Amino acid sequence: MADSFSRFRQWKTLAAAGVMALGSAAATAQEDEATDLAYAAGYKAAFICSAIFSGGKSLQQIAAHELSGVDPRYADYFAELPAAVIDYQAKRVSVAYGADLPPRIAQWRRHLGCAQLPAGAPAAAAGLLPRIEIDTSGLEMAVDNGRPWKERAPVGGPSGNKALDQIVAKAFAKPNYGRDQVTSAILIATPEGILAERYIEGFTPLTSQRTWSVAKSIAVSVIGVAVQKGMIDIAAPSGLAAWRRPLDPRRRITILNLLHMASGLDSNRAGNQTPRLYFGGGLVSDTATRGALEAPPGSRWKYANNDTLLAMRALKEAIGQRHAYLRFPFEELLYKIGMTHTKLETDWDGNFVLSSQVWTTARDLGRLGLLYLNDGVWQGERILPAGWAAFVATPAPSQPAAPRPGYGAHWWLFNQRFPELPNDAYAAMGNRGQYLLIVPSENLLIVRRGYDPAGGQRFQLHSFARDVLKALKR
Repeated sequence: MADSFSRFRQWKTLAAAGVMALGSAAATAQEDEATDLAYAAGYKAAFICSAIFSGGKSLQQIAAHELSGVDPRYADYFAELPAAVIDYQAKRVSVAYGADLPPRIAQWRRHLGCAQLPAGAPAAAAGLLPRIEIDTSGLEMAVDNGRPWKERAPVGGPSGNKALDQIVAKAFAKPNYGRDQVTSAILIATPEGILAERYIEGFTPLTSQRTWSVAKSIAVSVIGVAVQKGMIDIAAPSGLAAWRRPLDPRRRITILNLLHMASGLDSNRAGNQTPRLYFGGGLVSDTATRGALEAPPGSRWKYANNDTLLAMRALKEAIGQRHAYLRFPFEELLYKIGMTHTKLETDWDGNFVLSSQVWTTARDLGRLGLLYLNDGVWQGERILPAGWAAFVATPAPSQPAAPRPGYGAHWWLFNQRFPELPNDAYAAMGNRGQYLLIVPSENLLIVRRGYDPAGGQRFQLHSFARDVLKALKR
C-alpha cells in the first residue's frame, strides 16, 4: 500500500506541474492530495456498495456505469486505487487508499442503504451506524406488476403506438437527444397505464440507480407530508439549533426560502459541489450549517445542495427523535405509494442526504409522479396537502437565469422558456441525466434514467418530451 500511495503522490506532482491535465483543476485546488485520495476511495466504496446491495448490479455493470464517465477529479484515481474488498455477508465495501489510515468503508443497511464511515474509522465502527426496523408485513414488497396501473405493455415490447415506440428506441441510441447521452431506462405513463417501458440490456424494472438531484424533489415531498400532518410551517423560520443565537441573522431563514433555493447562504461558487459530505464521510451538521449569509434570505436564487440538506435537518429537529425521523419518509410517503425499492441514504449520524443520495427504480419514480398528477392523493388517502403539486410548480420569487428552466420549490419548471412543451410541465432533474417530467395538462409522466458522462452533452429532455407528446397525438 505504501508503494501505491507513493505512485499517487508522484502522479499528483506531475499533474500539479501541468504534465497531466486534470478535468477540474479549480475544484481540486481546494483540497490537498491526501483529501482528494480519500474522497476518491470513498466515492468508489459508496457507489459499489449502493450499486450492489441496493441496485442489484454486477461488478461489470458498475465499472461500465457508476465508475465510468464521472467527474475526472475522482475517475482519474479509480484505476489506480486497489480493488474494492466486498463482504457480501456483512454487506460492506472497503477501498484502501493510504498507508497510515484504515480503508474507506461503506456499509449497507435495510431501508437506509449505504452510509460511509468517516475517514479514519475502522470497520468495527460500522456497527454504530443508525438502523431502523419497519413493519413491512402489510406491504407487497415486490411491486413489479404495474400496480397501481391497470395495464401495461410487456417491458421492452411494442406499446401499440408505432410512433411512440420509434421515439423510445431513439432515446437509447446516440446521438439522438444528446451527442454523449447514455440512456438506461425509459418509462412513459398516465394514471391509467404504462404506455411504454424499456431498459438497457442487463437492466430490469428492479434495477436501481442513484437519483442524484432528483432526490431534492423527493425531499420536498417528505416536507409536504410533514406539512399535511401539521408538524412544520414552511413559512416560519427553520428553527435550526445551530442558528438560534440572538445575534445570528440566519435565524430568519425559512424552510420556504430553502425550498426555493433562496437561503442567501454562501455555498461556494458551485452550490452543487459538496464532496466532503458526498464522498468524504462528512456530516450534514458539520457541512451544511456553517455557511454565512451573502444575500438577504429570499432575495436571490442560487442552486445549493445545502438548502435541501438544511430543510431536511429542520424536519429532523422538529421531529426530535432520530429513529422516528428515519422511519418517517418510508412509513408516511414511500411505502404508502409503493416506492418499496427506494433507499434514502444517510450520513453516519443519521441525517438524510436528500440532496442526492437516493437509489431507486424508474417505476418507483413513476409512482411519485402519479402522486403529483393526483394532487397528493393516493388510493383515496391524502398524502400531500391539497394544492402541494401546484405549489411546487409555482415559480419561486427569485429565478435562475435563462436559458435554464425556471424553478419552483425543489422542482424545475418548463413554463415559457421551452415553448415546445406545455407551460405546466415541471420536472425533477439530476446529474448524469436523471429525469421525472410531469405534464398535468396531458395527465402524463416521463421517467428517463441515464449515465450521461460528465462534461458531455446530456440527454435533451425537452426534445424527447416534445416528440413523445407528438407521437401520442397521432
